[in-house]
Amino acid sequence: MSPSSQGETRATTRLYLITPPALDPDRFAKDLEEALAGGDVASVQLRLKDAGDDAIRRAARALKPLAQDRGIAFIMNDRPDLAAELDCDGVHVGEEDMPYAEARRLLGPDRIVGVTCGASRHRALTAAEAGADYVAFGAFFPSTTKAAKHRADPEVLRDWSETTVVPCCAIGGITQQNCGPLVEAGADFLAVISAIWSHPQGPRAAVRQFNEVFARYGRAFADRSS
Repeated sequence: MSPSSQGETRATTRLYLITPPALDPDRFAKDLEEALAGGDVASVQLRLKDAGDDAIRRAARALKPLAQDRGIAFIMNDRPDLAAELDCDGVHVGEEDMPYAEARRLLGPDRIVGVTCGASRHRALTAAEAGADYVAFGAFFPSTTKAAKHRADPEVLRDWSETTVVPCCAIGGITQQNCGPLVEAGADFLAVISAIWSHPQGPRAAVRQFNEVFARYGRAFADRSS
């Protein structure tokens, strides 16, 4: 998960997969393998809000190699302590989780730390100036996974991508059908849950369809820039 150059932002959106809120690691491993076979994926975030530490450890040990063996970043949600213990590639912290500075202290300078910023450019600037590797804006659409505290507009992505080099991630109810404005606005990553794991044709088809959308917008942006 590395920054895109400003001139290429709209052509380089990538998928950021988030696991379902509850899962059996052995069964879900098959779904994850299917998803990763569907096309380009930048990262996989393990997000088990209601699970105990041992369950999170078990899931991470089962799923992390599937991502890392493919060169895909494996991110832990909320828990920098477990991210460090389990040798994850990074951590994502939300507004009510551990502060960025503490997450960075636990993980060191070389791993990824991403920060949820709601719809606030100010919060994102503060995180970026502190050293966050990416900032996440949302929710952009209603979500069946999480009740949104903030509703973001695609303009926050456009403004961010045109004025900064720190990557931005869009989250919240994103599907293959509604993601176009977010890609066009300059999102570096789209974080998705239900649109992958609940897709009627399965996770492989879901990932492929997202990448087809990204490619269409990338070609259109290249044509406009030439």
